[in-house]
Amino acid sequence: MITHPIKPVFNENSKILILGSFPSVKSREEGFFYGNPQNRFWKVLSFLYGEELPNTIQNKKEFLLKHGIAVFDVIKSCDIVGSADSSIKNVVPNDFTKILNNSKINRIFTNGNLAHTLYNKYIFEKTGIKDIKLPSTSPANAAFSLEKLKNAWKIIL
Repeated sequence: MITHPIKPVFNENSKILILGSFPSVKSREEGFFYGNPQNRFWKVLSFLYGEELPNTIQNKKEFLLKHGIAVFDVIKSCDIVGSADSSIKNVVPNDFTKILNNSKINRIFTNGNLAHTLYNKYIFEKTGIKDIKLPSTSPANAAFSLEKLKNAWKIIL
C-alpha cells in the first residue's frame, strides 16, 4: 500500500481542476506531479498557454497558479506495481472538499481513462461536478501524438 506523497496544487483563484490517477514512480521520487520527462503534461500545457516549459517544481507551481489550474490525483492510497495503472488495486480516494471549498473550481478534467473511471466511481457523487475526460499525457498512451494531445486538450482553455 502506497500513500500519495504530493500535496495538491491550488489556491483561491483556481478555476479548473486536472486530476490524474496516482503519481508515477518518477513523480513520487521527484515529489511533484508529472515528473517523468516522457510524460507530455507540461509540454501540452506550456504550448496551450504560450509559455516556456517550466523546468523546476517552483516554476511548475507558479505556472499552474498563474493560469488558475489546480492539480491533484483521484487516489489517496493504493497497491501499485511500479507506475502501471493496470496494477492498481485497493483504491482509497482523495477527499476534494478542501480544494473545492477554497477555490473557484467549476470544471474538472480527468487525465486518462483510469482517472475518469475512478473519479466517477468514488468522487462525482460528492462533488456533483461532471468531469471531462482528456486523453492521457502518459508516454504509455502511444495512440496520441503530442500534436493530437495539444488539440484534444484545447478544451481546458
